[in-house]
Amino acid sequence: MSWYRAPLPLLAALLLLHPEQPAGAAARVTYEPTWESLDSRPIPDWFDDVKFGIFIHWGVFSVPSFGSEWFWWYWRGEKSWPYVNFMSNNYPPNFSYEDFGPQFTAEFYDPQQWASTLMASGAKYVVLTSKHHEGYTLWGSKVSWNWNSVDVGPKRDLVGELAEAIRQTTDMHFGLYHSLFEWFNPLFQLDKNNLFQTHYFPDAKTLPELYEIVTKYKPEILWSDGDGNAPYTYWNSTGFLAWLYNESPVRDIVVTNDRWGSGCICKHGGYYTCSDRYNPGHLLPHKWENCMTIDQRSWGYRRNALISDMLTIEQLVQELVETVSCGGNLLMNIGPTHDGRIPVIFEERLKQMGTWLKVNGEAIYSTQPWRAQNDSVTPGVWYTCRPKEQSLYAVFLKWPVSWKLLLGEPRATSGQTEVQLLGYDRNLNWASLGEKGMAVSLPVLGPSQMPAQWGWALKITKLNEVIKSS
Repeated sequence: MSWYRAPLPLLAALLLLHPEQPAGAAARVTYEPTWESLDSRPIPDWFDDVKFGIFIHWGVFSVPSFGSEWFWWYWRGEKSWPYVNFMSNNYPPNFSYEDFGPQFTAEFYDPQQWASTLMASGAKYVVLTSKHHEGYTLWGSKVSWNWNSVDVGPKRDLVGELAEAIRQTTDMHFGLYHSLFEWFNPLFQLDKNNLFQTHYFPDAKTLPELYEIVTKYKPEILWSDGDGNAPYTYWNSTGFLAWLYNESPVRDIVVTNDRWGSGCICKHGGYYTCSDRYNPGHLLPHKWENCMTIDQRSWGYRRNALISDMLTIEQLVQELVETVSCGGNLLMNIGPTHDGRIPVIFEERLKQMGTWLKVNGEAIYSTQPWRAQNDSVTPGVWYTCRPKEQSLYAVFLKWPVSWKLLLGEPRATSGQTEVQLLGYDRNLNWASLGEKGMAVSLPVLGPSQMPAQWGWALKITKLNEVIKSS
């Protein structure tokens, strides 16, 4: 399989016409397999517009559903006592992790129902784990013999079924997560022992899988992870990304992240993730994503999870608002069960987010960061804007007991500036505080009359300043 590491031809350094473009169409850039060239590729506009997506961690780790999705590593790699004790108390002495494979049954997996639930969340994209660090693929991979969902367990193409359901019944973008390395794969261990001077594992496993899922499922997001402390040169990441951006069936629309080898995170690739649950609280100069979990202790499903382990809807709305205000996207994770159910606590949170976004989505989708991300006077107020419409949005997470909201940032003009509460059909009164901003009088409403719960958004127009993105 050495052809996966072959250099791109000389034409890869030139400007070529897209083969499907008519004569006279603008030339397209062809990217070279270098970070300097690849990092110059603009992130497709759709990704910044959507703002909110759902991550799905599902795999054989959903069978023991104990501790986290790193169950196999903690049990057999680190030999962590809680995991070793759990196995010794509940399974026969010779039970192996591979024995969990047939128990990953997915008999209740209904991709149409999943698509409906995901759409109800208000999310605009979904990212499914096609393969985690355990190596088990959720499709019938040609290079993962007898350790995939078609050969072992469900006997179904789980990736393909969800891709079809998402595309047929929703307007969401479909993406795939893929782990570069595998904890206990002998080829990876061999390369690691050789200080990654050999490339048996990426040539035989990782790269063929990546080419396969891109050509077969055409994901609009390719979410790479798990470099195994190996450099990008070992993974041939730049060579693969050059093919992805130049020749693949999704070359014009695909979005990638930054996890393509040790040292790449928050530095190279498409948008930045920087770390799990990354929320800097300030504007970044590069597009980024906050990937985080509803269950604060795990990405995969846990049978022994407590309600106190779950983020509340108030916390999730706050995470979304802060992230979008600072120029990021929120990728909120759920973990289905081994039999294919979305646990009810996750279903509830998804539908609650959708309810909130139905009212306040105008302040989230297709917005841009403003000159101020949060308010200088009132804590818990975060700003977004729409420069084309000259609209400013102030999202506040606590309803003031005085029914007046003090805003220190907007420069209002008496007799001109208009303030609306999204979901409420009348303009609001406000008073100028001079250099200290403005005081907005909120409507006196009972709990059942509130346009939304868990957070509200003001739309402010006709300000005494030009609204532009920061």
